[in-house]
Amino acid sequence: MFLLELDTYTSRLRLIGAVALLISIVAWASDLTGMVYECPYCRSQRTVIGLLGIFLMLPNPRYWITRYVGSVLGFFGASVAATQHFRGWARVSAGEFEFNERIYIDSTILSGFALFIIIGLVWLMILPNEQASDEEENTAN
Repeated sequence: MFLLELDTYTSRLRLIGAVALLISIVAWASDLTGMVYECPYCRSQRTVIGLLGIFLMLPNPRYWITRYVGSVLGFFGASVAATQHFRGWARVSAGEFEFNERIYIDSTILSGFALFIIIGLVWLMILPNEQASDEEENTAN
């Protein structure tokens, strides 16, 4: 299926970067307008998602320095998201966990999504574009 193929994503880095940047902007707008509470974990995660989105929209997002800086930012964002997500699981273990009344802003759920998004964006930056490799091989022959 088209959506389950890795090439679907590795060949559309600018589009995915634009979506990541849009996610970051919407998340920041919801923070700055007071729709969600101020959270340093969330702010770090949404900033990293936006920066990775910008990196994916660069002319050569797989340049070594972009990959390196993106990996460092991604590791930071993923560790923040994992820490926040673990805090939710710690509350579950302590018997104190309750979902936020507005479940769409629950920090445990959102940090899990952020973890998946950040790691996915870093992988897309690091993985080679198989389609481009195939084209290079065909032109060499």
